[in-house]
Amino acid sequence: MRQHGKLEYGGQATPQRTCVGCRVRTAKSELVRLVRVEDHVVPDLRGRLPGRGASLHPSLSCLELAERRRAFPRAFRVAGPLDVSRVRAQLEGDHANVM
Repeated sequence: MRQHGKLEYGGQATPQRTCVGCRVRTAKSELVRLVRVEDHVVPDLRGRLPGRGASLHPSLSCLELAERRRAFPRAFRVAGPLDVSRVRAQLEGDHANVM
């Protein structure tokens, strides 16, 4: 039987989201929520900003894939390009701490 919007993780059901970059469905906790503020896409690390959200794996490859596919204007239902420099800076900062 297919589960709707849930994924089994250690015996507990967790919400699922789809990454706008690679289009893989995974647990919400493994993705970064993004929101649109004017013409900018910003990471919503606390998950509290108002508005329509989009989910992305915290990797530069998924961000680049989303940009190439023009996924952000579609996800936020707007016409024209959006500035993702804040998301890129956040992801590059995360990778600098890992290495």
